[in-house]
Amino acid sequence: MGFIQNVKEEINIIRERDPAIHSNWEVFLYPSFKAVMMYRTAHKWYVNGHYFWARWLSQKAVRKTGIEIHPGAQIGKGLFIDHGSGVIIGETTIIGDNCTLYQGVTLGGTGKEQGKRHPTLGNNVMVSAGAKVLGSFTIGDNCKIGAGSVVLEEVPPNCTVVGIPGRIVKRVKTDMPQELLDHNDLPDPIQEEIGCLELNEAELGNRVDSLEQEIEQLKTLLAVTAGANVN
Repeated sequence: MGFIQNVKEEINIIRERDPAIHSNWEVFLYPSFKAVMMYRTAHKWYVNGHYFWARWLSQKAVRKTGIEIHPGAQIGKGLFIDHGSGVIIGETTIIGDNCTLYQGVTLGGTGKEQGKRHPTLGNNVMVSAGAKVLGSFTIGDNCKIGAGSVVLEEVPPNCTVVGIPGRIVKRVKTDMPQELLDHNDLPDPIQEEIGCLELNEAELGNRVDSLEQEIEQLKTLLAVTAGANVN
C-alpha cells in the first residue's frame, strides 16, 4: 500500500471512531495519526535490517506523541489509538485488524520470557484506558478489555475481561463489529456480587421473619393447649 493510500486509510479510521473530529485536516494533528504513520515507516526499516534508524524514528515518535510502538511489532490495518498518551506496544506484539487502544494501555512482557514476549491481539479487539496485557499469549477476536484491567493469560474470542487480575465476565457466541465494542458497556463484577449478596440477605431476612411468625403461632397454640388442660 502506498503512502497516500495509507494516509487516506488513517483519516477514514480516525473519522469513523472519534466523534470529536470535524474535518480531515484535524486528523493531521492527532497523536494516533502521527504515531501509526511513523510506525509504518519504522517497521519497514526494521524488517529490512535497519534497526538503528528504525529505533531512531520510533523514539522520535515517542517524543512527539507519547505513544511508544516498537518498530518490530506487527500491526494490521485499522489500528486506532484514542488520545494515546502512555501507550506502549512491545517488540514482539502482534495486533490484528481494526483494533482500538485507549490511553495508558501497555502491551508488554513480564520480563521472564524469551523470544515471543508480548501479547497477540486478534481482530476487532478493544483495550480500554490503563489496561495492561502482559505476556506472550493471545487475546481472541472481538474481545473487550476493561479499563485498568491486568490481563495475564489467554482470552478466548468474543469475551469481556475486567479486573486485576483480569477475569472473563461476559462471553457471547456471535462476533461483534468494531462499532459495538463500547468500553462504557462493560459488566461490573463487584456490583454484581454485591447485588447477589443483597438478594441473599433479603431472602434470609424473609425466612427469619417467617420462622419468627411460626414460633409465635406455636407459642399461642401451646398457651391455648395448656389452658385447656388446666380446665
